[in-house]
This record gives sequence, C-alpha cells and structure tokens, in this order.
Amino acid sequence: MTLLSSAPGSASVTGKAPSAPAAPPRRKQGGVILAVPALVWYLVFMVGPLVAIFVIAALHWPGMLQPVSFAGLQNVRTVLDDPVFTDAVANTAVQLVVALPLMIVGAYMLGYYVAQQPPGHRVLRYLLFIPGLISTPAKAMVFYAVLSPDGLFNGALDKVGLGSLADAWLASPSTALACLIVLDVWSGIGFTAVLFAARLGSVPDEIGEAAQLDGAGHWRAMWRIHFPVIRDFVGVVTMLQFLWTLFGSAQNVLLLTQGGPGSSSTTLSFLVYQKAFIAADLGYSQTVGVFLFLVGLAGLLTIRRVFRQNY
Repeated sequence: MTLLSSAPGSASVTGKAPSAPAAPPRRKQGGVILAVPALVWYLVFMVGPLVAIFVIAALHWPGMLQPVSFAGLQNVRTVLDDPVFTDAVANTAVQLVVALPLMIVGAYMLGYYVAQQPPGHRVLRYLLFIPGLISTPAKAMVFYAVLSPDGLFNGALDKVGLGSLADAWLASPSTALACLIVLDVWSGIGFTAVLFAARLGSVPDEIGEAAQLDGAGHWRAMWRIHFPVIRDFVGVVTMLQFLWTLFGSAQNVLLLTQGGPGSSSTTLSFLVYQKAFIAADLGYSQTVGVFLFLVGLAGLLTIRRVFRQNY
C-alpha cells in the first residue's frame, strides 16, 4: 500500500489527482458554408418565381416577345369583370368542396380496413397503389375510353336497358366537371389510403385492444379511438391533397375537356395556363396566379386550424 505524505499543516492526499474539466465541443465551422448552395437554390427557384408572379401581374404583357408596359391594377379589374374567371372560381370551389372530403374520408376508411390486415391485405395495398403508378395522360385516356359517347359506360347502360341515359359525359355542361372530380378522387384515394394504412399500422396495439374490451365496434374504434391518435397526420395529408387538387387539376382539364363546353369545366389552375400559353396574356394569367396563391394560402391556414396543427 502506497501512502502519499503531505507537508505539515496540509491534508493528506490519496488516490488520483482530479482531472481537468472537459473542453467544450468545437462548433462545426463549415455548416453555414455547406448550406449556402441550398439557400441560393431556394431563393432562385422558389422565392424568385413567387416574386415574379406578383411583378408580372402588374404588367401589360401580350406575349413573351411583345413589349411590356406597366398596367397597375388594370389586370385586377379585367380579371374581376371577366365571367370566365367567375365560372373558374365557382368550378374550383365545387371541385374542392366535393373531391377533398370524399377523398380524405374514403381513403381513411379504406386505410383503416387495410390496417386491420384482412385476408389478402398485401394484394389490396398493391391494387390501391396502382392509380399512383399510372401517368396522367394514361389515366386521361382510360377515362376518355370509358366516358366518350361510344365508350364503355354508355355501352354498359345500353346493355342493361338504360340506353336513354347515355350522354356525351365529357362534352356536356352538366357533367364535364363531375367527370373531372371523379377522376381526381379515383387518382388520389388509393394512394392516400395506403398512407393512412401505414400510419395506422404504427398505432400501438394496446389502444385497439382497450377499445375492444370497452365494447367499441369497428366504426367507433375507427373514428373515436384511432382518428384522434393520427389527427396530425390526417391534417398533413389533407393539406397535400388540397394543394394537388387546387394546382394540379389543369392537366386533367387540358387532356379531357379543354375547359369546356364553354367554361363549364374551367378551373383556376387551367385558366392560368390558358391565358398564358393560348391567349398570350401573361398579365391576366399571373393575376389569376396571385389569386390562386392566396386561395391556397388561405386553404392551408384553414386546414391547419381545423386539425389544430402545432407546427
């Protein structure tokens, strides 16, 4: 045994000397530098086009190679006085009010069913995902083959003795928009259901077991037990589908109805395309784009408030 003696009047010391305090970790100096390319990319390709929309909306620009002049609020007055814009607002509102609830509610119920892992649930997941794997032109061709005057739907009506109900569904003012809404719902409900099923699959089994012990059926467990647990996720998916329906409807309109007959199926996103690339009125087009941006922003804030998002 080794003893360490100390000078008179001082305390004896045994064991090891205390170690020096650890130096604080060095900050990573290169973090800011590495973020610069991403920040530049975001400013140029995200913020830049957004600012350009507001700038072009204040210009009179009759074509890409034509002279530009300042229009001020003249484009706003022109847009608000245009009956086609009024029809586009009404059609977009109908599209959102009908398609979004059908898609979210139907996808959630379908996703809940898949999450219960019924027989063949793996095959069902693949079948639900198929519409998301088909390109937009291919889906439009499928719907055109079904809904054209000599298409499959009219043929089926004739076979069952309901030929008097046959119609040119995509060319009728009363049904063209409804056909586009059906296409939107069919395209998005399966993919959204797979997302819901994946999220519901991560809910602890104890929650479902406790609900069964309390005598809750599937309907009550689906809406009273599981829905509050994944409420935040439902809000996120609703936001994504809202944006897709609002801004992505132009491609289906372009491929199937061209906004017609008349303006019965013209939506705001298609009106932006039509005025920019067909009518060559860029000021009008981007004025509608500003309105579309404001509608999207208001819709996101409303959905966030409804689902009480905390981010």
